[in-house]
Amino acid sequence: MTATPETTSQPAPRGTAGEVFAAFLKLGLTSFGGPVAHLGYFRDELVTRRGWLSDRAYADLVALCQFLPGPASSQVGFALGMMRGGWLGGLAAFAAFTAPSALLLLAVALGAAALSGPIGTGALEGLKIVAVAIVAQAVMGMAASLCPDRARASIAVGAVALLAVVPGAAGMVSAIALGMLAGLALGRGTGAPPGGDVAVPVGRGAALAALAAFAALLVALPLLAGLGQTLALLDAFYRSGALVFGGGHVVLPLLQAETVAPGWVTADAFLAGYGAAQAVPGPLFTFAAYLGAVLEPAPNGLAGAALALGALFLPGFLILIGVLPFWDRFRRMAQAQSAMQGANAAVVGILGAALYTPVFTSAVGDLRDLALALLCFVLLTLWKAPPWAVVAVAATGGAGLALAG
Repeated sequence: MTATPETTSQPAPRGTAGEVFAAFLKLGLTSFGGPVAHLGYFRDELVTRRGWLSDRAYADLVALCQFLPGPASSQVGFALGMMRGGWLGGLAAFAAFTAPSALLLLAVALGAAALSGPIGTGALEGLKIVAVAIVAQAVMGMAASLCPDRARASIAVGAVALLAVVPGAAGMVSAIALGMLAGLALGRGTGAPPGGDVAVPVGRGAALAALAAFAALLVALPLLAGLGQTLALLDAFYRSGALVFGGGHVVLPLLQAETVAPGWVTADAFLAGYGAAQAVPGPLFTFAAYLGAVLEPAPNGLAGAALALGALFLPGFLILIGVLPFWDRFRRMAQAQSAMQGANAAVVGILGAALYTPVFTSAVGDLRDLALALLCFVLLTLWKAPPWAVVAVAATGGAGLALAG
């Protein structure tokens, strides 16, 4: 019997859900610095160290998730988990990467004491500084493989220039779109299959069902929100996750409008939770766990945290599942490969721009901070130290700098 297109595009996963869970739990415990830094951690652990996929395939996933609404780094992680361990691998990646920060923020919401004093504050500053080294390493490695000639290097520089004029999610999406157009103009795609690295176990039926569910919930939840607080909560957080591009800090204004404006969360509580979210590893979208726990009226506490967290992440994952099978087939075409060469170069530029702001500008305040960032970079790139160890060095160094005054 002739294999269907869905069957031929779905190679058996090469690992197990347990392996995926262990890898992403390590990342969930050590990935400080926001979504851009997370992509650097992912690349170092899963591309460079474990060899789960190539730099080119990884950049394709990053480019795709920058186009989609939702938390880009978590979407990349979910796709990587599916590629390695199937559907269970995707769920394992999400659970392991998300749980540490979600539980920490839930603890803050339920009254756990936050870090305070010079040592705690300094350690948090050190965690911001290590993100400089992580992102710099990612930019250096991806530039070497994805910008090997003058044309693609120029596309990367053009992406930086565009972000200087149009910052934020709109600038990122525009930079990737213009990078694709520039890649088409170069016309260097061959049409040869790129190795199948991004093939995932998602058939057309499942993809179309995911897209239908994404749209149906986006339309139905606002209509049902008046029937009870639980449905109103689901509507507020689902809509926030569905309508924001770029993830991370971009979602905060929407969440503030959905929770503070109706009086569910006080402005002081919202800002306190936002500050705590900067101090934990993993995706900033887990801020939803804090908000869900402190909401008034019920559901709140553990139930509110779980509902808010699931509703905020769900739309990004539904649309990712819906697009992945078609994305892989699209990128195997010669013109698509040309476009993706330009998009990949633009991704390097986006990471380079983010290395400066917000990563560098928010972390490095003086020469001492720069020295610590350079130490972390040398440990990563030349000493090949594991990221978790470099994170520990940065936190200790930051605390030491705070004590030294």
